[in-house]
Amino acid sequence: MTSHLIGETAAVCTAALWTTCSILFAAAGRRIGALSVNAYRIAMAVALLGAAHVILHGSILPSANSAQWFYLGLSGVAGLALGDFGYFGALVFLGPRRGVLLMAMSPIFAAVSAYFVLGEVLAPWDMIGIAVTLCGVTWVVIEKEEHSNESPVPPKQKLYGILSGIGGAIGQGLGLVISKYGMLVAGGDPSQPLNPLSATLLRMIVAAAFVWIAVTVSGRLPLVIGARKDSAAIKRTFAGAVTGPFAGVWLSMVAVTYAVAGVAATLMSLMPVIVIPILWILYRQRTSPRGIIGAAIAVAGVAILFLI
Repeated sequence: MTSHLIGETAAVCTAALWTTCSILFAAAGRRIGALSVNAYRIAMAVALLGAAHVILHGSILPSANSAQWFYLGLSGVAGLALGDFGYFGALVFLGPRRGVLLMAMSPIFAAVSAYFVLGEVLAPWDMIGIAVTLCGVTWVVIEKEEHSNESPVPPKQKLYGILSGIGGAIGQGLGLVISKYGMLVAGGDPSQPLNPLSATLLRMIVAAAFVWIAVTVSGRLPLVIGARKDSAAIKRTFAGAVTGPFAGVWLSMVAVTYAVAGVAATLMSLMPVIVIPILWILYRQRTSPRGIIGAAIAVAGVAILFLI
């Protein structure tokens, strides 16, 4: 398997894992709020990643230079702290299907920032594949509520959800590119990048510190600590932490290591397509033929990215 196929396969697997954690986090967030979910899931992820790092690399902290700590830490704040907080807000305000749909914009921000930060220029077929995939995802995005058994959302709540989703997409797209810069460039030797697990742990440590400091400074610490009493929400948050910030973010670092950032971000944006059958199985939320056509278009775009 060629390196770009490794990266693209990892990106698709990331989308599947993130779709699963989105449903879990949405359910938990409706019980204890997006802020508590973000704080607990990132602490859980640090513990899981730290344990994995000890087992696989023999140390609890990554061996990285100051530049790698800075850029990967910055990417953690942008993508995992601020970006994911906006994303969780969208999940809580809009529900899992509509929340993940807004994240389809992250490849746009990733591709644009990758051009300026990394000098990555997409090949013509890559641009076609991304455009086709985003068209399919957009077609799914505009699926109306009455066709999917979803409850209508009040206009003010919908506005908050949309703004949260857009902010999350910007943070995740930019964070992905900064993380690639930290892995490949900040180390001084692009041929020997920081391994994906170490990069993920480094990002998560800085993001966790940022989130818990923000919770404390904002005076929300008692609220977040009190949320631990909701055992059902904590269990869902832990399951989401395993599939999302642990396994999913780890694989996303594999994806950006071996694939062009814009392509990797596009493949990760398949969450709106993957979520359709999952929500049908779990909640009997049906999608109209229009949504199914959008999913097929998105899959065709993925095929272009993989095969060309």
